[in-house]
Amino acid sequence: MKTKTTKENKDIDNTPKKTGNILSGVVFSDKMDKTVVVSVSRFVKHPKYGKFYKVSKKYKAHDEENKYKIGDKVEIIETKPISKDKKFRVITK
Repeated sequence: MKTKTTKENKDIDNTPKKTGNILSGVVFSDKMDKTVVVSVSRFVKHPKYGKFYKVSKKYKAHDEENKYKIGDKVEIIETKPISKDKKFRVITK
């Protein structure tokens, strides 16, 4: 999965700007209310041996409508903290 960074400035009509990292991943759990756990995988090169290996990390993301289920591919964007663990919000499928 790829990591993208977006930085958009405010438009003339003063719409809020979107800043923060965008991560792509797969929904790992949807048992909580308005929250999904997204597993994001990336390839890392070993510093000494040069072999590439997969590293996964799980993020909690806000899902207002509870519409994403286990196995769905989603993109999450970094936002201000919503709770102690939630600092991401689901943006697309």
